[in-house]
Amino acid sequence: MSPLRIAVFTALSMLAFTGNALICRAALLGGTIDAASFTALRLLSGAAMLWAIIAVRNIPHRDVSPPVSARVTSGFVLFAYAAAFSYAYARVSAGAGALILFAAVQTVMIGYGFYRGERFNGLQWLGLLLAYGGLLALMLPSATGALEGAPSLLAYLIMLISGAAWGVYSLLGRRVGDPRVISAHNFLYSLPFAALLSLAMWAVEPPRLGAEGVVYALLSGAGASALGYIVWYSALPALRATTAASVQLSVPLMTALGGILLLAEPFTLHFLLVSSAIIGGLALVIFSKSQRVEKTGLRPQ
Repeated sequence: MSPLRIAVFTALSMLAFTGNALICRAALLGGTIDAASFTALRLLSGAAMLWAIIAVRNIPHRDVSPPVSARVTSGFVLFAYAAAFSYAYARVSAGAGALILFAAVQTVMIGYGFYRGERFNGLQWLGLLLAYGGLLALMLPSATGALEGAPSLLAYLIMLISGAAWGVYSLLGRRVGDPRVISAHNFLYSLPFAALLSLAMWAVEPPRLGAEGVVYALLSGAGASALGYIVWYSALPALRATTAASVQLSVPLMTALGGILLLAEPFTLHFLLVSSAIIGGLALVIFSKSQRVEKTGLRPQ
């Protein structure tokens, strides 16, 4: 793959990840669809798109697919991410949600690195302290009621669950085969869980399935999710681990900007400070690790 194509694919995938947050927030903010229905339609349309691509491209999948137990586990974790994502974005702004999601994903990755024996230097510990301090400052007004109209602490915690699930999903999918095939199986196995959630919620209150909300859900699933994952995993093998992590730092920033411009979300000094702390702290962790690897000649496992 040429450098230009790698750059284009990377940029498109970051736009897709940003679009997912904005689409979900717009759909649920408008009230034209409920969170359970949005989750089910997103996963269903994502599965349909991925399997259509496999059929059209004649991609083999029977011999490379993972065991059923692994597919069920990954399918459930994917469902957990998508469901928590939808329920959180019913209350959390696009920018704040993206910040919390990204911090939770990186926390899972950092925890996995510690489990594998990785240790941090002083700059990385400083970066972690800065990032988690910013995260606490973001969530604290909701816990104390200091800011009128702030999302509930529960909404933030649900987004943390979503990010943690996405981190686990990413770890489960490392080096297990063709990402198009793996994603197609995972989306397929997530559907029973989404159906159970929808039935449970529909028993409480009737679903909302307005045309606008349905279109948003299909765009999120078939477009930003299915096609976004394919484009990202096409570019990922050509990127260094540090580059892949650093470009993802752009997603919370682009999401916050999109929320301000497209969804009329407020931009406050408080959000500017906490977002700078979270993104700056995580960037310090990522780049300090990169410099240590280069100086010692070590390579990530």
